Amino acid sequence: MIERLLPEGVVAVEAFGDIPGERPFPGEEDLIAKAVEVRRREFVTARRCAREALARLGHPPAPIRPGPGRDPQWPTGVIGSITHCRGFRAAAVAPRTILTGMGIDAEPHEPLPEGVQESVTAPGESEMLTALTVASPGVHWDRLLFSAKESVYKVWYPLTGRWLGFEEARLSIDPTAGTFSVRLLVDGARRDSGPPLIRLAGRFLVARGLVVTAVVL
Repeated sequence: MIERLLPEGVVAVEAFGDIPGERPFPGEEDLIAKAVEVRRREFVTARRCAREALARLGHPPAPIRPGPGRDPQWPTGVIGSITHCRGFRAAAVAPRTILTGMGIDAEPHEPLPEGVQESVTAPGESEMLTALTVASPGVHWDRLLFSAKESVYKVWYPLTGRWLGFEEARLSIDPTAGTFSVRLLVDGARRDSGPPLIRLAGRFLVARGLVVTAVVL
């Protein structure tokens, strides 16, 4: 499903369930030693998806450890992203020769908890969500916005090394095209001295009870 949002050359692997009793990969046990069972299953399956995707790029199985910002650390020459939510786990990887950044996110297709929308919207976005809901009431646009910003952050952080608040990215959603654009409202200077991050673009899909988003650069 998620591969429909990604360009050619990206390898994506997804799962809609877990393997009963599957153990953490060696070198990753400590990362979930204190996690509850649901979190452990999500982690183990999502990391397995990531290793399967990496294998298709020719990389041998290895632990995928988090960096200082908790983002997964990929083999040299690879970028990637991992997501998991209730009933879905996925990972996507690509050679750095074809992409600079990538973020994927999946969420259950249901409204955000009460009060959350106010904390994740930038000025003007609440009005946009209201208009979208009037035009297409079958989509939980607040959840889609949340997911899109999660995908944006997964592109932003590895390139800048800085936190990005939900209110520091302003979305514009095209419901017909299944796309969104993002204007970054803070300095987007990159650690690699590449062009600053000013705008990003992404795609979304609502299917199988899920909202799935992806941003690539």
